[in-house]
Amino acid sequence: MDYFGEFIALGIDSIIFGICLKQYHYCKNSINAVKGADFLEVSDNLNEVVQRSPGNKVNYIAIRGAVKSLGEPIRSINNPDITGAVQKLSVKEHVVVRTSSGYWSDQEHTLQEVYNSVPFVLKKGSDQVEIVDVMAAEILDLETISDFFEPSAPTFVDHLWGFFTGHRQRGLQSTEEMLREGSIITGIGELSQSSLKSDSLVLQPPVDGTPYYITTMSISSLLRKLDDRKRIYKWLCLMFGAIGLFIGGMVLRRYMKDKEEQRLANELQKSLEETRKERRQRVRDKDLPDEQLCVVCRTNPREIILIPCGHVCLCEDCSIDIEDNCPVCRRIIKSRNAAYIS
Repeated sequence: MDYFGEFIALGIDSIIFGICLKQYHYCKNSINAVKGADFLEVSDNLNEVVQRSPGNKVNYIAIRGAVKSLGEPIRSINNPDITGAVQKLSVKEHVVVRTSSGYWSDQEHTLQEVYNSVPFVLKKGSDQVEIVDVMAAEILDLETISDFFEPSAPTFVDHLWGFFTGHRQRGLQSTEEMLREGSIITGIGELSQSSLKSDSLVLQPPVDGTPYYITTMSISSLLRKLDDRKRIYKWLCLMFGAIGLFIGGMVLRRYMKDKEEQRLANELQKSLEETRKERRQRVRDKDLPDEQLCVVCRTNPREIILIPCGHVCLCEDCSIDIEDNCPVCRRIIKSRNAAYIS
């Protein structure tokens, strides 16, 4: 329990360091995977690429094409002329909250977030690649169609209540985002033949856990974004690693200090015991009858009374090594005191 606080701090730091290190390696592996992926436009050559690959699939590839819904597309609720394959509707509450320091700060809370999607393909001319499980994409770039902020109109009572509760509503923000039809995007994932149609291709999340991207960014922009994220986690790893080393060094230094103090205390106690033993040897009577001699060493006089049995049978030197039971009656020793035999 002497190091409980330090171990708690070290444990929390280790958990954060482990998370940051995992994310750093994930970003690093993602960058290497994107750099190693072939970049192709949607064309009839993709079928040949897949057929030449082992298992009729390409584990990681970047494909660029235009978004086209399969069937009826999703229409924007704010602009019916806009259609798309993925729609995101979100409602956020903007509030002013009093902090523990007494200042007021702006905050926002997501009240509702809904995704709608329909099957779609990346298309160029008559060639197309179906996109599977778009919601599994780690990066899914959507275009903002509408963004409305409706400010609240609080009454005097609302202001008064907000002052005492420390929470005032500023308004509600409604946002609509879509992956519009006709948008040129890049899909990065696993390319294989469709299980339903042998002449169709599908792009889906890689089975080996490599990241899946549906993005309007270029490959170079995506790499820069991933590299920035990797750099952030790298600095976090260095920071929390340094904190962990500092805490560990403090614990080790304190442990070594306590161990040295304990060693010095043991040496001092041993020295005092030796001194006391020599002093006792000088003052002890030499010629004593057998009934006054210690039952263990048979040399020194009986000097200790054992409680609760009351036997006076040990010298002080031997009583140090006998801690559990009385050597005469075998009762448990609870305490001992000095005894004087006249």
